[in-house]
Amino acid sequence: MKRIFLFLLTNIAVLVVLSTVASLLGVDKILTANGLDPLALLVFSAILGFGGAIISLLISKSMAKWTTHAQVIESPRSESEQWLVATVRKLADKAGVGMPEVAVYEGEPNAFATGAFRNSALVAISTGLLSSMSREEIEAVLGHEMAHVANGDMVTLTLIQGVVNTFVVFLSRVVAFFVDRIVFRTERGTGPGYFITMIVAQIVLGILASIIVAWFSRRREFRADAGSAQFLGTPQPMIRALARLGGLPPGELPKSLSGFGITDRGGIASLFASHPPIEARIRALQTHGAAG
Repeated sequence: MKRIFLFLLTNIAVLVVLSTVASLLGVDKILTANGLDPLALLVFSAILGFGGAIISLLISKSMAKWTTHAQVIESPRSESEQWLVATVRKLADKAGVGMPEVAVYEGEPNAFATGAFRNSALVAISTGLLSSMSREEIEAVLGHEMAHVANGDMVTLTLIQGVVNTFVVFLSRVVAFFVDRIVFRTERGTGPGYFITMIVAQIVLGILASIIVAWFSRRREFRADAGSAQFLGTPQPMIRALARLGGLPPGELPKSLSGFGITDRGGIASLFASHPPIEARIRALQTHGAAG
């Protein structure tokens, strides 16, 4: 898993850094000088929450390249790279979006798309997937990733993350305020107990909030699968690609990218999974194909 988990991890890290800087600058002391001002805190939380999500989105392409060591194909050096770039270009035209950067990285079978803008995205595919699938199956996977780009999933995910972040920032400071007052008995402003509790609460709440983002991500996958079927004119290549992936170990993606790769998790980890079970995705495609 590489795309959503890396996005989530980056988001939490950015949020903690922004919160720490705000606290060091005395913003929290201003908010709590004469008690807690809920409205001012909510506005502050929204600024910080959406700021963290937007920063994570803007650096998503750079983070993806860095964490996967993906090599962007500037000029195709082989027939295989020529086909890959031409296939992505064809899918981009069908999706009505600009040509994304195309990259290849070393790893087990997986692929992902990321980027802040629909017309300047990044689509990356692993060497493991390229060597284990037919070209029709690879095209189906690329179609799935291009559907993510066309649907603006990264932007939508960012907006949802921004809302979730807002409540994480708000609640972590409310909890910290009361702990500081009741446990540490700070009478005015904020003490060390407030700062420590705020950071811990923010990390814990941020992890729990990722369940909500992961749920949305799972809903999105069905739509991207359907998009691939639409681009290729049939769901069968995507069904075969998913079936093949079901028998292969899905490549681990960096945490912030996991939501846009191809993964399958079960048990309690399914709450944090960015993708639904492969069997469920295949059933949805079969139903879609039958309806079509």
